[in-house]
Amino acid sequence: MLSHLLAPALARRGIHYGWAIVAVTFLTMLATAAAMGMPGVLLLPLKGEFGWDLGEISGALALRLLLYGLVAPFAAALMQRYGMRVVVASALGVIVMGLGLATQMTTLWELWLTWGLMIGLATGVTANVLGATVANRWFAQRRGLVIGLLSASSATGQLLFLPLAAWLSDHLGWRLAMAPAGLLCLVCLVLVIGVVRDHPGELALPSYGETEIVPPPLRHASGNALTLSFAAFALAARNRGFWILFGTFFICGLSTNGLVQNHFIPLCHDFGMDAVAAASVLAMMGAFDFVGTIGSGWLSDRFDNRLLLCWYYGLRGLSLLMLPYTNFSFYGLSLFAVFYGLDWIATVPPTVRLTAQIFGRVQAPLVFGWIFTAHQLGAAAAAYGAGISRDVLASYLPAFGAAGVACLAAALAVIAIRRGSAELRVAVVAE
Repeated sequence: MLSHLLAPALARRGIHYGWAIVAVTFLTMLATAAAMGMPGVLLLPLKGEFGWDLGEISGALALRLLLYGLVAPFAAALMQRYGMRVVVASALGVIVMGLGLATQMTTLWELWLTWGLMIGLATGVTANVLGATVANRWFAQRRGLVIGLLSASSATGQLLFLPLAAWLSDHLGWRLAMAPAGLLCLVCLVLVIGVVRDHPGELALPSYGETEIVPPPLRHASGNALTLSFAAFALAARNRGFWILFGTFFICGLSTNGLVQNHFIPLCHDFGMDAVAAASVLAMMGAFDFVGTIGSGWLSDRFDNRLLLCWYYGLRGLSLLMLPYTNFSFYGLSLFAVFYGLDWIATVPPTVRLTAQIFGRVQAPLVFGWIFTAHQLGAAAAAYGAGISRDVLASYLPAFGAAGVACLAAALAVIAIRRGSAELRVAVVAE
């Protein structure tokens, strides 16, 4: 296998193989997030070609976001039971198939099947839970930085391809707009099969930052994936910190990919901005998100993660509340993109770090899977609710204002997570 040739070659250069896993995972999460975020550009073209209401289209997109989150805790358990390589490669294959079938859809139920069911389930496997699994398995040090890098790839991928997709949609049709994300997913499928290994012990390596080589756990001893997942939830449900992280991450999803990713372009269209320009603003958010999330990962290794989350949610809420005052000029929206983009998904590294501190390295990916489910429940609520707001109230602004107020509430809630041994004892029980 390629990994057995690559690992010694990197070791001779003083590079731990975990960084190769990070590189492939980074590209995979970028590609699948691009596939996941594509409907933000296609909303208006689909409405124009088929005459579907925005509420009807938003329903399918809400299903995609809901499944994207619901599959997360089971994805973590599947990776523990069957290995990252098998699970992620299978998900990439379903994404490529779903994108191909979506180019042939002509009815609303086909939109629900491809974008709602297939893309929703498969991209959920390669979401932030994958990043948390890689960080916890392969890294004892620099874990916050790794989580920041991989979280940034996921969020940036949802936005980075949008200007290209918007241009392709305008000039060549919405079907060809899906081609770049599909081709990149196909490349990632090959890389995952050749490079990714499930555990450093498979290559006789310690985790990064450790000296002891730990044998990989026996997969048949891990138990049924459903049992693992629900056992982690039963453990987490007894802890107040879990419910605070669960609730605040619901608001995180409500105020990011569920709302802005899906409805920002139609919102700008209502105020006279064309799709390519609005997609460029989203891409700008993605660029600043990349910087902000990596910086958040660095900060989460060094500072109180509760305070970081308080700042992040507070600044995001203020940004959303100030959005109507940009006058929806390109200059005003560019300023919004800078401040909002730096905070797009900066909440992930401190949330993952707090989860690991409370529940331990073994249980952390499984518990974070349930917390990520809350994120996507919030995203689904925003995706559907904002579409209804536009249809019923003829404006997206009430939905954006409500999300801003919710973020301010989340900023206050995270401070209630207790520090010290009272919650850290849960980690001992989990181990």
